[in-house]
Amino acid sequence: MRRLLVPAALLLPLTLLLTSCGGDSAADTGARTDGSGSVTLSVGDQKGGSEAILRAAGELKNLDYRIKWSTFTSGPPLLEAVNAGAVDVGGVGNTPPVFAAGAGSKISVVAAWHGTSRGDAVLVRNDSKLTSPKQLKGKSVAVAQGSSAHYQLVASLEAAGLRLKDIKVKYLQPADALAAFNSGKVDAWAVWDPYTSQVLQGRQGRVLTTGDGVTNGLSFQVASPAALRNSKKAAAVKDYLARLRRAQGWVHDHQAEWARVWAKDTGLPCDVALASVRRTNATRVAVAVDKPLVASEQRIADTFTELNLIPKKVDFGDFVDPRFNGDLPPSTTPAKH
Repeated sequence: MRRLLVPAALLLPLTLLLTSCGGDSAADTGARTDGSGSVTLSVGDQKGGSEAILRAAGELKNLDYRIKWSTFTSGPPLLEAVNAGAVDVGGVGNTPPVFAAGAGSKISVVAAWHGTSRGDAVLVRNDSKLTSPKQLKGKSVAVAQGSSAHYQLVASLEAAGLRLKDIKVKYLQPADALAAFNSGKVDAWAVWDPYTSQVLQGRQGRVLTTGDGVTNGLSFQVASPAALRNSKKAAAVKDYLARLRRAQGWVHDHQAEWARVWAKDTGLPCDVALASVRRTNATRVAVAVDKPLVASEQRIADTFTELNLIPKKVDFGDFVDPRFNGDLPPSTTPAKH
C-alpha cells in the first residue's frame, strides 16, 4: 500500500483542469471543519467525494458534532489512516478493505452502496488492434495496485480464460497510468470513473471490457473499531451515515446539478463529470452490510490470496459491523439506472 499522502487534486491530469462547468455551485469545500459540539468525527475523503456530496445536498447543516475532513489520493492510504486511528470513518471502493484486512488492519465496514460497474473499465487507445479481453495475453496493462480496478482486471481476465500472470501488469497510479496510456507505453489501462469518462469523452480511447457482470459494484464507508467503541462517536457515525444516504438519493434526483458541483470541486470538464455521474455515481443505492456482501468480498479476498498479493487467508466477516443497517435493503439490490 502506498504511504505517500498527496492531495487528491494532484492526481488529476492537466487535461482535467482545462474546462469546468459554469454557473454557481452549492459546493464550497474550502472549510475543512463543519458543525459544532464536544465530539469531533475525523472523516477521510477523496476529492469530490463525501464532503462535496453532503455539502451540495445541504446535509452538513445542523450538525451537533464536528466533522474534521482529511483528503486522500485513494482508498489504501485512507484505510492506513483508519488503522492508525487518525481517521474515524471514510469512503472507499470494494477492494481496498480486502487488502487492509489482509494486512491485519483495524477496520470495520459499517455502510455500503451498490452501483453499476460500467465505470470500471479496461481501456485501449483508439488505434489499438485489441478488440477482445482474450487478446490481452502478453500485453501490458496499467492498474493501481489494491484498487477496485485491480480486481476488475483480474475478474475480466478470468472471464476471458486468462490469468494475471498471462499479462504484463504495470502498477501505476492514475496520473502516471494516463501518461503511459496516451504515450503508448502500455497496451491497456484498467481504471474507474471519472477517468473512464475522461478518456471516452476526450476520444482518447475506447472500452475493451467493463466490470459489469464480473464485479460486485459495491462501495463502502469504513470505520475505526476504536471510534465505534466510543458511544458518542458511534452516535455521530450513525448520523453521518444517514446523511450520506440521503445525499446519495439527492445525487440520483439532481444529476446535472451534482455534475456542476463535482466539476467545480475537482476541475473536471462538465461533460466528463456528467457522463461519470450518469454512468456510475447516480446508480448507487444504499444497502445493508449483510452475509451476501461478506461472501462477495470474501471471493475478492480469496482471489488475491491465491495470487499471493495478500499474504494470508482473510475472513472478511471479521471486518464488518452491521449495527447501522437499520431497514436497508439487501446488498444484492439492483443498482439504479
